[in-house]
Amino acid sequence: MVKILHDFWIITKNGLVLFNRVYDPKIETQLFGALLSAINTFAEEVSEGSLSHFQLSNKQFVLLKKNDILFIGNSHNKVKKEKIIDELEVISEKFFEDYFHIIVNQKWNGNIALFSDFKKKIEDAFEDPIKKFWKGF
Repeated sequence: MVKILHDFWIITKNGLVLFNRVYDPKIETQLFGALLSAINTFAEEVSEGSLSHFQLSNKQFVLLKKNDILFIGNSHNKVKKEKIIDELEVISEKFFEDYFHIIVNQKWNGNIALFSDFKKKIEDAFEDPIKKFWKGF
């Protein structure tokens, strides 16, 4: 995998953040999840599809929805959206390989700690801003 993602979230359709990897958090994680879930639901209601991406300043956010789960990644706006989607596809496959049985289990109590070890499986997808900074010298 090429390291293109800066930050990443996995969010349920109800806005619960199951997993996130954020380099420099600027907003509380669960608040972010609720906001993005609400925006995506709004987009589904007013159009024939869901929100697929948006841009803020020099960052773009790309959303991939699978099995009612949102996989959201952000990267620099110069990275092609298709590359980010490809990365999200790979990550979502890994996630469902390991956790699909938990997600579909009607007895799941909402304990997001069950997903904390997912970081090890996807670490190679993330760009390290500090290493990138030092490479520039």
